[in-house]
Amino acid sequence: MSLTSKILAIGLGAAIAACAGCTDKSAGSDRAAGGASSASTAEAEPAAFYKPEYTADGSLKLPRDFEQWVYVGSPLTPNALNNGKANFPEFHNVYIQPGAYREYKRTGVFPEGTIMFKELQLTLKGDKPDGSRAEASGRGYFPGALNGADVSVKDSKRFAATNGWGYFDFNHAEPKAATAKLEPKEACAACHLAGAKKDMVWVQFYPRLQ
Repeated sequence: MSLTSKILAIGLGAAIAACAGCTDKSAGSDRAAGGASSASTAEAEPAAFYKPEYTADGSLKLPRDFEQWVYVGSPLTPNALNNGKANFPEFHNVYIQPGAYREYKRTGVFPEGTIMFKELQLTLKGDKPDGSRAEASGRGYFPGALNGADVSVKDSKRFAATNGWGYFDFNHAEPKAATAKLEPKEACAACHLAGAKKDMVWVQFYPRLQ
């Protein structure tokens, strides 16, 4: 082999070795990055299942970031269709924690700690006898101002007297209260016991929970 050939062979071998080293380092970096990503996902997962928080006297704290949860539906019972005196004259915009939703869809059971957050939203004032109004999309009922919230929490031990769910009123007005005391059975739970189709939840109104 000529001197020139030997030099070229040595150079090529060095280049191949260097390239292999870069590949190993790159793969190691990718594995490290993947591990960090997986760890971050694992750490973030519990946050998706926000747990109810209580004060020392047992009042429920207003759940945080509920508007980022899974939206399941908006039943509507306007005053105009209830002799001007509906118990809830608003859209009932209902949310559930992402983690609780995933568990429910997997098992068909609402897990302990599930929160159903019902944000109330008034309808815009209507100009028709039935309280509806005409907009670009047609005649109907349209969302207006927010009007407080009601929250239910599943805790089979804490709320054993009301079939495992506790009910809380955070004002039927804005701003929402920072905390709320447990409502008596006759205020909320009795209605759910009588009409909710599954585990005290009105799943018949929420296609995502059927």
